[in-house]
Amino acid sequence: MIRILIVDDALTERVRIAGICRRIAECSTTDAENGKAALVNLEEDLPDVVLTDLQMPKMNGLELLKVISEEYPHLPVILMTAEGSEEIAAEALRRGAASYVPKTKLNEDLLPTLNQVLRTARVVHSQFRLMHYLTDSTSRFELPADVSLIRACIDQLLNQLRCLPLGTESERLRVGIALGECLHNACFHGTLELNLDDPDFESLKRQRLREMPWAGRRITVTSVIGRSRAKFVIEDEGSGFDWRQLEPDDSSIARSRGRGMRLIKSIMDEVTFNESGNAVTLIKNAILPPETEAMETQKMPVLKPE
Repeated sequence: MIRILIVDDALTERVRIAGICRRIAECSTTDAENGKAALVNLEEDLPDVVLTDLQMPKMNGLELLKVISEEYPHLPVILMTAEGSEEIAAEALRRGAASYVPKTKLNEDLLPTLNQVLRTARVVHSQFRLMHYLTDSTSRFELPADVSLIRACIDQLLNQLRCLPLGTESERLRVGIALGECLHNACFHGTLELNLDDPDFESLKRQRLREMPWAGRRITVTSVIGRSRAKFVIEDEGSGFDWRQLEPDDSSIARSRGRGMRLIKSIMDEVTFNESGNAVTLIKNAILPPETEAMETQKMPVLKPE
């Protein structure tokens, strides 16, 4: 049974959101009217995910996120953002939120976002102890436009990523979400050259999976993962696009592609595209505990001018 805690000061919104969440099979929901009430709920029964509004009395969404990050670091938090809260949403992502959904697009985006976060969390929480002893790993996959294979690839990369210190399991989950955004972009926008908002999306997808040149194209995923950083290069054989159009701005938060770029840039330390826009390089650096980082700093040699 998947347990979701909904936090919103408006009763009508809590009821509406619960109705959307219950479309997930074997799902139960509880709710709280603000951050303080949510913390009481967490002490009594820990859910699988927290879905919270940003603007609330007594304790808002950012304040709730801060406490959860400190006291429940494995618990993923999804923010619901109203129009005009773009900067707050960006700050929430920097502070460790797993994802966010604009309130204007709850009906379209809430279930896919919940499924993505919950599925990634299941992979992250499966304890493959051996991977903690992995020192480095290099892999290369050449995938067709097959969503099930893309998911399996993300699972494998998250498993290998256990050798990279990231502070909390929640941060590892966030890396999986960033990889998912990039791979789905490479699959649908790059390889199949589809627009997710197209009303004929499903029929076009089925058609292009059978026809050339789309059916013959591959997505290449190269990863180099070590103890200090992870590097991922995702490349498709599509015609590319002007990646500068994906740069998040105040007008793009409600658009799925602008939202995806905001997520990716908030999670990864470096995000760069090639000139044609059909390859993206993602870099995630190790996150060391403060005491370890201080020790490493002390070990660094002092460079004297010649």
